[in-house]
Amino acid sequence: MSGPRTVPGAAPGPEDGAGDGVGDVLRWAAFSCVLVPVVRLWCGASPAGAAGTALGLAAVTVACRALLRQSERGAARLRAEERVAHRGRRRRTGTGAHRGHRHLAGAPPVD
Repeated sequence: MSGPRTVPGAAPGPEDGAGDGVGDVLRWAAFSCVLVPVVRLWCGASPAGAAGTALGLAAVTVACRALLRQSERGAARLRAEERVAHRGRRRRTGTGAHRGHRHLAGAPPVD
């Protein structure tokens, strides 16, 4: 049996084992927003309590999503700044004495 087919040059998807980390977390959070109230109802909790649980989990999910997206944007900005900061730099060493300048015959070396 052959494995999953991939298109050359295409971005890897969840079926390739390289899914979006934030997307995975949010999918599980949405699943739990539905599952936990259903289990609470099944175990005998009141419908109002289950609805409160669903709303609370949804609020936490929204807050976590906002924080994760903000963190991703910050990390992307740092990576972009690192790439730009290294461009155009010449790898020079410190002062002239370190770059091979000669000393005068009778003069002591410069510290």
